Amino acid sequence: MIRIAWMLLRNIHRLPGWFYSIIKMGSPKDTHTETERYGYLRQIVDKLNHTGNVRLVEHGAENLPEQDGFILFPNHQGLYDMLALIGSCPHPISIVIKKEAEKMVLVREVIALLHGLYIDRSDMRASLKVINQVTEEVKEGRNYVIFAEGTRSHDGNTMLKFKGGTFKSAVNARCPIVPVALFDSYRAFDINSIKEETVHVHYLDPIPYDQYVGLKTIEIADLVESRIRQKIEENMLKKWA
Repeated sequence: MIRIAWMLLRNIHRLPGWFYSIIKMGSPKDTHTETERYGYLRQIVDKLNHTGNVRLVEHGAENLPEQDGFILFPNHQGLYDMLALIGSCPHPISIVIKKEAEKMVLVREVIALLHGLYIDRSDMRASLKVINQVTEEVKEGRNYVIFAEGTRSHDGNTMLKFKGGTFKSAVNARCPIVPVALFDSYRAFDINSIKEETVHVHYLDPIPYDQYVGLKTIEIADLVESRIRQKIEENMLKKWA
């Protein structure tokens, strides 16, 4: 958490302007395009990384589908994960995030800018409504991020089991699924240090609908999880070689 404080301190003169613009762009009446809003947020992330001693390394962005209307399914390591995705993904993305985050200052403003959605998994009817909304928006060409573990692992590069239900929107939208392996993302904010840390984001080969049609959602979850796990294990071997 010390790095968050360091980032804010080093950008204290920029914070009022950023906060004002984020709130304005997140307003329902805002006239900026999704690309413009997302581009502005990427500029902020780049500045935060530079001033916060975080080196973000992207791998495989060329693997992303050329046509928008896909869902990213990354592993979930910590608070920095979404910054890593925004900073490395050239396509505008939105997010489905747990409802508790709606109470967090700045997080809720950023989610509003991204036109993200909150999900309450304890309310099945509300959850189904969110799944259906994501389905329709992806069909219309929007891109989403869904953390299939449901919560961060709290254990470094160790992964939790992917939940099958998180893939229902992809199945219903018949869209490409993009597995994303985040490596050392937890180190950015969970290590009490401001020394330089390197975070790797691997965009793996997309899985088009015709490759997962007919599979149960839990089978899709296992397929995506195994590909991400393999990439993380490869990174672990390289790191400690």
